[in-house]
Amino acid sequence: MAEARSVGGGVALAAGGGPPWLYQAELGHVRTVPSRRAFSYRVYYWLVDLDELPRLPLWQRPLARFESRDHLGDPGRSIKENVTAFLAGNGIDLTGGRVLMLANARSFGHAFNPISVHWCYAETGELACILAEVHNTYRERHVYLLHPDPAGRVQQDKQFYVSPFLTVDGRYLMRFSPPGERLSITIALRQGGATVFTATLAGTRRPASTASLLRAVARRPAMTMLTSVWIRLQGVRLWAAGLPVVNRIPHGGPDDP
Repeated sequence: MAEARSVGGGVALAAGGGPPWLYQAELGHVRTVPSRRAFSYRVYYWLVDLDELPRLPLWQRPLARFESRDHLGDPGRSIKENVTAFLAGNGIDLTGGRVLMLANARSFGHAFNPISVHWCYAETGELACILAEVHNTYRERHVYLLHPDPAGRVQQDKQFYVSPFLTVDGRYLMRFSPPGERLSITIALRQGGATVFTATLAGTRRPASTASLLRAVARRPAMTMLTSVWIRLQGVRLWAAGLPVVNRIPHGGPDDP
């Protein structure tokens, strides 16, 4: 595993040009039932190696922090320890393996990740699985353990309440590109024989230098807070348009905070 190094007094970059990276991306949502509604907005995401989390100088830390309490498992352990423990509980041994996480960082004291993606690689370098960690606006989370095919495609039954307008049933059709220079993620929800909702994330990566981080924050300040506001605002608009709210079943179990 490459060791992290500090570049220009800023974000630590892994030797050999590895993570951390920033993805400048566009997030899109399309709802087709009862009528078509779509919106998109610009975002940036981090891609980090859980063994080599970025080391930011003190003055930059309010802009980006990675804390266990914002992700699955025990907040008293590291994110990597919690991922490997979750995998071990599902019969997957990641000893000597590597995990790359795509997520929003905690910024200005606020953290919100509608989805975090963990690419889990075995010691041989082969992809062992993907964890899709989903958070809703009720401070709940759920982790989907996925085994995509060689093209990155996987199907998964829906098990978690996210949108207040969609029931907890149906099946997700997902596709994940590898976390390379370009990134593409598509998640489509099928219910009753129709695709009722599709979310897409597409972006291009850049090294997570101090300059690129400052540019990203300048363009989209307090992005995690804005993401929460955008999601709630879209919900209000759908409710005002007459879309009925379905009953929420509180989520319980080992994936809860």
